[in-house]
Amino acid sequence: MIEMIANELKLHSWQVEHTLSLLEEGNTVPFIARYRKEMTGGLDEEQIRKIEELKENTLRLEKRREDVLRLLKEQGVLDEGLNKAILACEKISQIDDLYRPYQQKKKTRAMLAKEAGLEPLAEWIRKFYRDADIQKEAQKYVKGAISSIDEAIQGAKDILAQWIAEDVEIRAKVKDNIVNFGRLETKKKKDAEDEKKVYQMYYEFSERVNRLAPHRIMAIDRGEKENIISVSFSYNKEYLSGWVARYLMRNRKSPLEALVQEAIEDGLKRLVYTAIEREVRRDLSAVAQEKSIQVFSMNLEHLLLQPPLKNKVILGFDPAYRTGCKLAVIDTTGKLLKVDVIYPHVPHKKVKEASEKLLSLIENYHVEVIAIGNGTASRESESFVADFVHKHDLNVSYTIVSEAGASVYSASKAAKEEFADLPVEHRSAVSIARRLQDPLSELIKIDPQSIGVGQYQHDVAGAQLKERLDFVVEKAVNRVGVNVNTASVELLKHVAGLKESSAKSIVFYRQEHGELKNRKELKDISKIGAKTFEQAAGFLRIEDGEELLDRTAIHPESYKLARELFSYVGLKESQIGSEEMKETLRCVDKEKLCEDLSCDMYTLDDILEVFQHPFRDYRERFTPVLLRKDVVELEDLKIGDRLEGVVRNVVDFGAFVDIGLHEDGLVHISQMSENRIGHPEEVVSVGDIVKVKVIGIDMEKQKVQLSFKGG
Repeated sequence: MIEMIANELKLHSWQVEHTLSLLEEGNTVPFIARYRKEMTGGLDEEQIRKIEELKENTLRLEKRREDVLRLLKEQGVLDEGLNKAILACEKISQIDDLYRPYQQKKKTRAMLAKEAGLEPLAEWIRKFYRDADIQKEAQKYVKGAISSIDEAIQGAKDILAQWIAEDVEIRAKVKDNIVNFGRLETKKKKDAEDEKKVYQMYYEFSERVNRLAPHRIMAIDRGEKENIISVSFSYNKEYLSGWVARYLMRNRKSPLEALVQEAIEDGLKRLVYTAIEREVRRDLSAVAQEKSIQVFSMNLEHLLLQPPLKNKVILGFDPAYRTGCKLAVIDTTGKLLKVDVIYPHVPHKKVKEASEKLLSLIENYHVEVIAIGNGTASRESESFVADFVHKHDLNVSYTIVSEAGASVYSASKAAKEEFADLPVEHRSAVSIARRLQDPLSELIKIDPQSIGVGQYQHDVAGAQLKERLDFVVEKAVNRVGVNVNTASVELLKHVAGLKESSAKSIVFYRQEHGELKNRKELKDISKIGAKTFEQAAGFLRIEDGEELLDRTAIHPESYKLARELFSYVGLKESQIGSEEMKETLRCVDKEKLCEDLSCDMYTLDDILEVFQHPFRDYRERFTPVLLRKDVVELEDLKIGDRLEGVVRNVVDFGAFVDIGLHEDGLVHISQMSENRIGHPEEVVSVGDIVKVKVIGIDMEKQKVQLSFKGG
């Protein structure tokens, strides 16, 4: 298993072996990736996850292999050739193909024919005697349940058809032909209703199976599920029928050719084609779903790691028409200062009153940034805010914030506990403001599937998606680190080694004893044992505590080494992060350091990085939020205009960019680079600020096509 995983991932066997050992000892993926690099050769979270996943897949494969071998042995049909073939299988589907002929099935025509004693006749036909007399041979079987020669021949053909359907080589040939040479075709169903013409391109659609893009497969699957389109395959059945005949008869001449050909046609049409088509559809959907999960995971990670807007007083603006725009002001720590509601839009149009309220909030609380939710009435609210800021000549910026999942959070248990006295709609405004101030801390409270950065994410297997998204959340939280004295239960429970119960214990301890003064104090908290402390400590930061190193990503197990390093270079802890420290470390001989301090290079590199940038936020390496002071109207746009925007979503076929319009503009994959690219993720990520050029405007659909070329 270790060799197989190593070959699959192009790693050394020792890396896989050590990683599996660490996992079996109960170590978490983030902990192994950050603090056990010397054992894994510096593998990252994704590589470790893949090793764990392949191990589970291998165990499932071996379990299926054992079960099938046992069942075949019990049936008394396991010979040396079949045993060898099953042991050579690398996929569960291959094992199932070999087991299919021996599997207990519901009563089939072939089974009934066998029960009637016709299997020897089918075997005789399969020998293709040159002087075969089928009438004479079949007469021998006219007895009991078989009342005529024709009935005997038909039963034998049914058995032959079943053998054809169970033949591994034949099934593989049909599948290969469909996948590599066939076409998938869709048609609109006769009485289907598709008012918004969502599936218009699939009303008459045909494409080579091996060229189908994952997002097309997802769209086709959904369209079929909604009874809008029908789906079929087109491939060369005449060729396959001829191939099977040559495969079975080996070009031998016999009076039985026509009879066998009938059995071939029946077996293929009745038993093989439909089954293999279903198998190909399942495979296509599985690949498309996996790609959808990958896209969602990638987008979610970039969204969670968007840089926070620190040290700003922010006003959250949750737009609406009839019920009014809900406002919430938060201070630089995220604490709620004030909530209100204004009615600047139809049907109320109380613009003057709304302006007065907004101005009062901005002046009284020194608001610096307005975060506008991107839902209903978003662009009208943006126009209102832009005009308002310009009219009053305010030093206030605004930005559009995705409010996907805000309503889910607002009605959640966590929101009720945090803001018991606030109505649901005001909680949304608070969430919108906090998403701008600290995206990770706020978005962590929401079910990842409710965050709108996916590609058909609601059509994929729930358990598989949840597992991957939970991994992404855990990875992001631990990359950034958590302030143990301010973090919510929702944030803490994603820290390596912690669960909801231990996260609650930390919050309860804070309430009882006040802020933690050092990491060692974690050991005094209920449900934080030695293993939990080991896994979590390095990711839990303590600001303004008794120990300077507790503010950093250095693990307590390496404090002794860190202090030896301070002494070695002749500097003090208080100089950490200083220019003097950086200059000293630039000239250090790391190989000699490792030798003199008896440490590995991975741990040394991590400590030296912290010494030079001790309090750097991991998210600072990503693009900061785009703040605006003006508004874009579709009517004002012209082909060729160049604009700045924010990437809101990345999918297989392109990226959706917010340029300030009601709907995000699309940059198709063909417009992303002068060179051919395999996927948009090679060029952009969610949250990137990009320069685009307008290349198409559809006033009727209110849509804009954009390009990065010359943007």
